[in-house]
Amino acid sequence: MFKNRAHIILNSSVALLVATLFFSCTNDIKKVHDFLADKNLPIGVSKNIYTVYKDSGRVTSKIISPLVHDYSNREAHPYSEFPKGLHITKFENNGDSTTVVSNYAITYSKTEISEVRDNVVVTNYAKKYTLYTSQLFWDQKQHFFITEKKFTLITPTDTLYGTGFESSEELTNWHAKDISGSVYVDE
Repeated sequence: MFKNRAHIILNSSVALLVATLFFSCTNDIKKVHDFLADKNLPIGVSKNIYTVYKDSGRVTSKIISPLVHDYSNREAHPYSEFPKGLHITKFENNGDSTTVVSNYAITYSKTEISEVRDNVVVTNYAKKYTLYTSQLFWDQKQHFFITEKKFTLITPTDTLYGTGFESSEELTNWHAKDISGSVYVDE
């Protein structure tokens, strides 16, 4: 009888301890975010993403990346990091597309400025323009690219080399600095 009573008391104590631990382990989500931010850890990690953006039923862009780190828990400068690169395709209303490919990217959500670097290739398929550079800043609000690094711009008639380049997202209306290369001039 004493053995049976001890067994019941032990089981009740274990159940009470488990219930106490279970109910005391609730975390305030803000505390978790602050902890992750203090430790410079992402709030989320996604692998092998394929994201399609639509506007009024029309696909406007798609993003493919093997790895994304979400740092949206940063109050001052929330961002997403693509440490293994990304491939973005932007679709225009007329069906034309432009792609941006790189081995690394970081995009800041408040400013909508992205830095893409390491083997950056931007291609406008309709115009047959391709830009190669090591680093590019992309202002998604103003819809333009800028780099102060060396670049190569290949068009159907020209190949330009230089240091410093600005253009619209479609690689039109561009301005290049310190250029050399072959340029076709229509007289």
